[in-house]
Amino acid sequence: MIPPDLPAALKAMLEAKLHGLPRQDAAQRAARISQAYRGGGTSGTITTEADALAYAVVRMPATYAAVAACLNALTELRPDLAPTALLDVGAGPGTAGFAAAEAFPLLASVAAVDANPVLRTLALELADSTSRLGHLTYTLGPAHQQIARTDPADLVIASYMIGELPDAERAALVDALWAKTADTLLLIEPGTPAGYARIIAARTQLIAAGAHVAAPCPHDQPCPLIAPDWCHFAQRLARSRAHKQVKEVDVPFEDEKFIYVALTRAPIDRPAARVLAPTVITKVAATAKLCCADGTLQIASVPRRDKQAFAAARRWDWGDGVVTKG
Repeated sequence: MIPPDLPAALKAMLEAKLHGLPRQDAAQRAARISQAYRGGGTSGTITTEADALAYAVVRMPATYAAVAACLNALTELRPDLAPTALLDVGAGPGTAGFAAAEAFPLLASVAAVDANPVLRTLALELADSTSRLGHLTYTLGPAHQQIARTDPADLVIASYMIGELPDAERAALVDALWAKTADTLLLIEPGTPAGYARIIAARTQLIAAGAHVAAPCPHDQPCPLIAPDWCHFAQRLARSRAHKQVKEVDVPFEDEKFIYVALTRAPIDRPAARVLAPTVITKVAATAKLCCADGTLQIASVPRRDKQAFAAARRWDWGDGVVTKG
């Protein structure tokens, strides 16, 4: 398990680079980029080194936290997973690569693809300065053009990027990502109804292509949630002083909401259920919303009088894979 916060060396490097940029200027750039992010895409708003740095200070910690949470969920199910090669598509400043390097000590090479030249420059600088990514190659260009030129990898990650594509291109890119996946593919999107819909569409497409869901779903059946409900998770992370200054906030933490799916070439053992919302503890019972291995949605209420089961249920956290009493 890796912590959700950026590694100290990476955080120090970002703050050192921010030192020469006026905080008000960085805050204005970050606000503009955040607005574009909420609208579905950021690439066109990041055109200068200062833009890239403001983006990295504001978004890199949250993206890293989400990737770390997904990798932790995956390695909990597959403690033997030890990829040596990563393909990071839509790599931005290299966030997913840094998280994977922390999670997998044997990771020897990272092939990154992104269309934004200033984010590529920042990623290479961070990798050179912190020595976290091992052998990094970073290809510049649109993902749908460049991915065909990359080698297959044990682990393929596309985090917060398929939402930036037109609908017509998204399905083709998902197929291309799967074609480059030797073992595991991880897709991550914002934890919004639109992000959930994109993940569900990719999940359905890849199951039809022969993929097996590893997480978060404990099954390969259609998602049992009915609109307006949607699946997503949250990861709390600490805000650095620079992060608070650039975002112009005082709260010392933030909760990054995300949705993901991890798919594998071969089926794996999965938990009996996944907790889809914070567990509610009352004087009477612990109540949790569960997605179950048979493809159903259940509201499990474990009474306090069942002391052993209640003790387990009260520790269920949002996003946990759990064993249910049957």
